[in-house]
Amino acid sequence: MIPSRKSKAVGLFSGGLDSILATKLITEQGVTVVALHYRLPFGVPGREPTEEKLSKMASLVGASLMILDADDAYLQLVRSPQFGHVKQLAPCIDCLVFMLAKAKELAREIKADFVFTGEVVGQRAVCQNKRALKQIEKAVGLEGRLLRPLSAKLLEPTIPELTGLVRRERLLDLKGRSRRRQIRLAHEFGIFDYPIPGAGCMLLDKNFAARARDAVKHDQLALPETELLKYGRHFRLESGAKVVVGRNEAENKRLEELAREDDVLCKPLEVMGPVAILRSQKKTKKDTEIAARICARYSDAPAGKPVKLTCAGKNVSVKPYKDEDFVALRVQAQESENVDPVPAPAAEVPKKRRSKAAK
Repeated sequence: MIPSRKSKAVGLFSGGLDSILATKLITEQGVTVVALHYRLPFGVPGREPTEEKLSKMASLVGASLMILDADDAYLQLVRSPQFGHVKQLAPCIDCLVFMLAKAKELAREIKADFVFTGEVVGQRAVCQNKRALKQIEKAVGLEGRLLRPLSAKLLEPTIPELTGLVRRERLLDLKGRSRRRQIRLAHEFGIFDYPIPGAGCMLLDKNFAARARDAVKHDQLALPETELLKYGRHFRLESGAKVVVGRNEAENKRLEELAREDDVLCKPLEVMGPVAILRSQKKTKKDTEIAARICARYSDAPAGKPVKLTCAGKNVSVKPYKDEDFVALRVQAQESENVDPVPAPAAEVPKKRRSKAAK
């Protein structure tokens, strides 16, 4: 069936290879596409696509680009996801449902015919198996109108396919984690400047997840705080105050940029060392001293020697902590948190060989 008008679609567009190819497969069939990029707060620093890069890639595959920023409603998914955390603190299914709900709203506004994504069957064990894909479609209320162009031939035909808005025979049957076919297809389309697969979500990292859990526990998981969670060593004091200490020159610079006016900023004066931030609603002299001593511990001062620092504009001299004195304050993953909740495939049991005597 040939559509009586030019059809329109909204596609989730991460800027990764899968979303780029999915968009290309739809635009090459004459469909007008709005590529929707949802900017989330937990991307890996330095690996998130810039607006310029996103715009370039969307234009290359014939789509217009729209960017939306996460709000506090998104953080509620991290605190309490309906479908649970897939790994560490990552609410992958809820995250996708959330973004698709935004895509559905946009589709309604611009009178688009359907929504599509770059999902591939089996690429992720928990959220991209066929059962999860149906569950997501139902949760968003897009039954029959959510197209996965890269794996369409492995799934039930959608309304856009059945009504002729897109031709099913020109869609794909990709499955699994290998991206060889995607890379080959990208080259066929003349697409070479694409990002490395798996830009990543910080919530999948066990140590970052530990910091995020700590922030949830202290009711501090808010958009202004999420950037600080990505840098430095984190310590939670008995008073509830937080200390963050840089690990290198780049992090020290970033911490100084993220410091608020009401933070206490500590830096060594006479030796090389880190920047430390003390953040608390009610700062005490004791908390400032603890922050200074932690900061001194990571400086280049000789062990056990007093270190001169500037803290909140005042010069102080403190004795560095020994590691055993403050290790309990460190916010980091515990052994029990290192276990991936996604069940691993059962190991194949080798068959026992029968001895010649038994034959």
